[in-house]
Amino acid sequence: MTDRDPLPDPVLDPAAMRKQYRADGLAEEDLATHPMDQFARWFEDAARAALHGTLYEANAMVVATVDAAGRPSSRTVLLKQYDTEGFVFYTNYGSRKALDLAGNPHVSLLFPWHPLARQVIVTGTARRTGRDETAAYFRTRPHGSQLGAWASAQSTVIASRSELDEAYAGLEARYPEGEQVPVPPHWGGFRIIPETIEFWQGRANRLHDRLRYTARPDGTWTVERLSP
Repeated sequence: MTDRDPLPDPVLDPAAMRKQYRADGLAEEDLATHPMDQFARWFEDAARAALHGTLYEANAMVVATVDAAGRPSSRTVLLKQYDTEGFVFYTNYGSRKALDLAGNPHVSLLFPWHPLARQVIVTGTARRTGRDETAAYFRTRPHGSQLGAWASAQSTVIASRSELDEAYAGLEARYPEGEQVPVPPHWGGFRIIPETIEFWQGRANRLHDRLRYTARPDGTWTVERLSP
């Protein structure tokens, strides 16, 4: 910006954007013993906020992977299950993220629950779900989403939108509503087994609470407070 440039619009200037986060904090004594139990508590809060329209898609998470050359990439996917073993999402096994994970199973997840001034940051390793588990979830998907898993060769280059629409139309004719769609062999789940899970609570004056669980070899967890 030079002396001749007009002053930036404060509504559009990132440097002028300010948000004072909530005063309610996150204390060690309030944490669950197991991080997945703590995640369940926060996920319930996020889901209720989504139900009331103050948060969009509580199960949306950013998945970050690294390719064979060490180049990172990230994208938003939807969490479809969580339990004491970790977090599960589904994808095409030919997609960029799946190919990255095949070469390097280390992964990071981020749940950006901005209206609650909360984030959950996970690091861990990915492994494929079994075919029975994949098939059970696939059967719960809407009919159109089942067809979409076949129609899209995810992450590959296509000539036009019409190419994708034509592929879908052909599948729709082959498997009309009410007819069972087979589970694609190239499609399935990943379970992210966590190594660390950080719970980030926004606080006033950017003095946020950051409490991180780290897995021990014996299956227990340590908790550390991180400086904001």
